[in-house]
Amino acid sequence: MAKTTTSSQPKKAAETKKSTGAGLKAPLTPSADLAAVIGNEAAPRTEITKKIWDYIKAHGLQDATNKRMINADEKLKKVFGGKEQISMFELAKVVSAHVK
Repeated sequence: MAKTTTSSQPKKAAETKKSTGAGLKAPLTPSADLAAVIGNEAAPRTEITKKIWDYIKAHGLQDATNKRMINADEKLKKVFGGKEQISMFELAKVVSAHVK
């Protein structure tokens, strides 16, 4: 009796390859409030977060006593939904609310 092939054969490389340009690398357009902080160019989520941190460090907005907290200036207060201070762990949630 001859053996028949089953569907348990390994998939070809072309079938398992993920598409590029999706997920974290997809360019996102910032809202007007966020664009005031990082610029108006579309960028991946990782680059947007990096630009926000560059802004925070350049303006000395990281809390001196608790480094996990970010103090808002007038531009960031709009991005933070009116809050004076947020945790660095909330930053991803805030970014999500301001990108398309």
